[in-house]
Amino acid sequence: MTALTLSTAGAATLRADALVVGVAKGAKGPVVAPGAEAVDKAFDGKLATVLETLGASGAEGEVTKLPAPAGLKVPVVIAVGLGSVPEKDAAFDAEALRRAAGSASRALAGSKKAGFALPVASVEDAEAVAEGALLGAYAFTAYQGGEDKLASKDKKNGNGPKSPLAEVALLGAKPRDKAFKAAAERAVAVVEEINRARDLINTPPNDLYPESFAAVAMAAGKEHGIKVQVFDEKALVKGGFGGLLGVGQGSTHGPRLVRLAYTHPKAEKTLALVGKGITYDSGGISLKPAGHNETMKCDMSGAAAVFATVVAAARLGLQVNVTGWLALAENMPSGNATRPGDVLRMYSGKTVEVLNTDAEGRLVLGDALTRASEEKPDAIVDVATLTGAMVLALGHRTFGIMANDDAFRTSIHEIAEEVGEASWPMPLPADLRKGMDSPTADIANMGERMGGGLVAGLFLKEFVGEGIAWAHLDIAGPAYHEGAPYGYTPKGGTGSAVRTLVKLAERTATGDLG
Repeated sequence: MTALTLSTAGAATLRADALVVGVAKGAKGPVVAPGAEAVDKAFDGKLATVLETLGASGAEGEVTKLPAPAGLKVPVVIAVGLGSVPEKDAAFDAEALRRAAGSASRALAGSKKAGFALPVASVEDAEAVAEGALLGAYAFTAYQGGEDKLASKDKKNGNGPKSPLAEVALLGAKPRDKAFKAAAERAVAVVEEINRARDLINTPPNDLYPESFAAVAMAAGKEHGIKVQVFDEKALVKGGFGGLLGVGQGSTHGPRLVRLAYTHPKAEKTLALVGKGITYDSGGISLKPAGHNETMKCDMSGAAAVFATVVAAARLGLQVNVTGWLALAENMPSGNATRPGDVLRMYSGKTVEVLNTDAEGRLVLGDALTRASEEKPDAIVDVATLTGAMVLALGHRTFGIMANDDAFRTSIHEIAEEVGEASWPMPLPADLRKGMDSPTADIANMGERMGGGLVAGLFLKEFVGEGIAWAHLDIAGPAYHEGAPYGYTPKGGTGSAVRTLVKLAERTATGDLG
């Protein structure tokens, strides 16, 4: 991953391939942001004028490259838009800094080192810039640059994919200050785990399936001192995990339930995280229509987020016990697949009539939620690319939050907004439960079409242990980005919800959940 250093050099003396500065959108044109004073001086105080002449306005995400003048040790200056100038005495929003740093980092692909002289008025600002720069430098290249002779020739000619920015030198922070050092270390740990989640989401399903995902978890557990237990098909049959088995029985790759446990000797609270891990979702017998299959390797994004969060908690040494449950299966149509009309007996003992095999995520999560509840954690949060209905409701950049406790839902929403992940609290209307009544089983896996995302949440609620605070994050929209990259968000897997979950674990450790 891209290296991060807290530079002791000033903007005028730093030796690098480029220097990144901020520019804001003012009432009368672009305004040079704090941190760029030395650069503006090198332009004889006319940096804003030069940028305006080149068409820059300071709008968020805007990137303008300039040849550096005499007086700077770098050959290129990159001015990145921060959006509107803050009101008097206010600092730039952390998310604006994060996105700006990400945009600049993406524009610097192929460079060895770049200095970031964006506004850093606090430790939080420094961490936001670091996170954005590191997240923006992400690239998934594991399947590129093979032995193909033409591809090799293109790479030699400079036509192949550029490697990510190699080093981010953060200016304006205080390298010898413990708080700034800790913020930098946290940024590196969290971003590395977000990028681990992104890599898993982007991995083709012929290489990532339940057994191989479990093997990745086992390897990470050994590296970071996390206890990992894998329930294979034999164990799932013995335990009566009918949801996982029912979803996975149509595939040659059998299902797995993976338990990861990070424990701290002084922890007083336990947080359980449950992730939907459908490594490929064809829809099963209720086959998805043409055009909806191509990105279904991303249907394990919830499990990737949970996995990354547990590892991040271990790396950060958080004083809280964090248990992750990865409900892994591949949903395929075959002569052995579950049919619409079949009834499955879940781990909880409840029976479920399967009306649609493409509503499979709630089945594997139901089993995992019940199993997680048996350990009596203080709270459970499940994360899933669960419903297209949530995308229709909130779009592609916002995830929905449902819960059996209003205060817990509010806390998670506030945390998500704080770390820069767009989210919205959603209700669980009791009247929608009736639509899942079944004449054959205890419950059906489908209900009313309208409010489908809420119906899915109500289904999951049935499998949460009594008295346990629970929240459900439906990340179907932001988990996988199909459009052009923006800010620090790449094309493909995004690592959605990891920052929220890590912050939730930190707040649980300190007892500060609001």
